Amino acid sequence: MTSIATQPPRTHASRPAPQIAWPAKYDLFGVRVTASNYDQIIEVVARTAEERLPAIVSLHAVHAIIESIRDPDLLAKVNRFDAVLPDGQPVRWALNSLHSVGLRERVYGPELMLRLCQRAADDGIPIYLYGSMPEVINSLQDKLVSKFPKLQIAGVESPPFRALSPAEDDAVVRRINASGAGILLIGLGCPKQDHFAAEHADRIHPVQVCVGAAFDFHAGTKPMAPAWMQRHGLEWVYRLTREPRRLWRRYLHTNSIFLAKWMAAAVARRKGNTDRGDCNRN
Repeated sequence: MTSIATQPPRTHASRPAPQIAWPAKYDLFGVRVTASNYDQIIEVVARTAEERLPAIVSLHAVHAIIESIRDPDLLAKVNRFDAVLPDGQPVRWALNSLHSVGLRERVYGPELMLRLCQRAADDGIPIYLYGSMPEVINSLQDKLVSKFPKLQIAGVESPPFRALSPAEDDAVVRRINASGAGILLIGLGCPKQDHFAAEHADRIHPVQVCVGAAFDFHAGTKPMAPAWMQRHGLEWVYRLTREPRRLWRRYLHTNSIFLAKWMAAAVARRKGNTDRGDCNRN
């Protein structure tokens, strides 16, 4: 399903591209994760979109971090993104404990999506929605327009649940670029959305922001975990109780690996600090 509004084309200017300062990244088990917050990343994304520069932002919870570690091709792609944000509380906690970055909150995909839509509405930046199923994306479009009356939705598209042919893929790129969108919100799930963004890094003009299940949450087709569970890093428990047969193996596997790697990194960091202290005393 495709729906595209008529927007003035956002052609790339011939003037030299400005330098966009993206927030710093830190190594988390091989994944370069960005230490940032909502205000900072929204400002950078909005400026990048206004300057008509392409970029990729993804949000990684524990599952996405482990998927990247397990797949060298995916890891190489993700580490070329402009920002990989700590979508899950455990990812934020690990960054804070291993790198002392002092993040006070995670950057949660569904919340970032709403804040980006508000900023896009305020600044007149058209957005494009790509992902999910037709009924979900139709409902999402209606609810976003109701919530943000000034928001310009340049197009919405629900791709088929199969690989696109080269001709279909070229057509998708043409539609997105011709729509005039400055921000492309992608809701294909992990790791499909990261592969899509990486494979179109040099072809899609808007800033690509991979927001995962945010489409379902804001369309009202899936419920979000209660706020107190989100604050305490228990969102996975909530989702597990709702889809136990589909998710129990995933969470058992990915959570165990994440915890083991975090503990090993913490031990190595503590040993490194002890060794440096011994050297200083000597």
